[in-house]
Amino acid sequence: MTEAHNEKAFLESVIQTYVTSESPQDRLIKSLAIRTFKPFIHKGGSGLEFGCCDGYMTALIAPLCDSLTVVDGSQTFISMARSRVPAEIRFEHALFEEFKPDRKFDYVFATYVLEHVSDSIALLKHARSLLSEHGLLFVVVPNARAMSRQIARHMGLIDDLFALTKNDINHGHRRVYDRCTLNKDIAAAGLQQVSQGGLLLKLLADFQMDKMIDAGIIADPQIEGLYKMGLEYPDFAGSLFSVCKA
Repeated sequence: MTEAHNEKAFLESVIQTYVTSESPQDRLIKSLAIRTFKPFIHKGGSGLEFGCCDGYMTALIAPLCDSLTVVDGSQTFISMARSRVPAEIRFEHALFEEFKPDRKFDYVFATYVLEHVSDSIALLKHARSLLSEHGLLFVVVPNARAMSRQIARHMGLIDDLFALTKNDINHGHRRVYDRCTLNKDIAAAGLQQVSQGGLLLKLLADFQMDKMIDAGIIADPQIEGLYKMGLEYPDFAGSLFSVCKA
């Protein structure tokens, strides 16, 4: 078997354990990412999304671009995403590194993918090569220093903020980022950051956040506060974002 074939098989193997947009927190943080990126996006541009999961994020991106191409190594995810978006969205079943288009893109989205790939710097370099002259790359990764993860360490549930947890491994994660390590990878790929910050101050574990959102304990006023606190205190946010240019 080729390395690419093995990688695609690996992706299919972790799908059953991957958190999709059935999670209220997952839907929330993806919506907040788009809210954060939207001021940088001008109508009329072409978009490229690396990784579509079940298509929730794809459906949020699609109205912002005149054309959108989506690349994913999982045929299962592509099938799920197709059902959420207009028929004109173009899907490519390929590993990100295999995707060699004959065009550039104004906006490239790499949300929750850097922690999955075998070579994150190589992917960032590849994304950089696909940007148009004034194109922007949008990156989101989970944050190793999220408040929930730091609380877990003090509770004795984890020993190291940067160690891969059981959930990380189940979901196919290969690394854990904080702002310093993300900045290093971005710089190593020859990209410049236009903006950076944190998304949603994350108080507790994913399943606990989901329960509080479902119960209305965390409602719109609290979400707004936690979103603004994430921007103010990115070290405690659930995810980190960067807006980059070549």
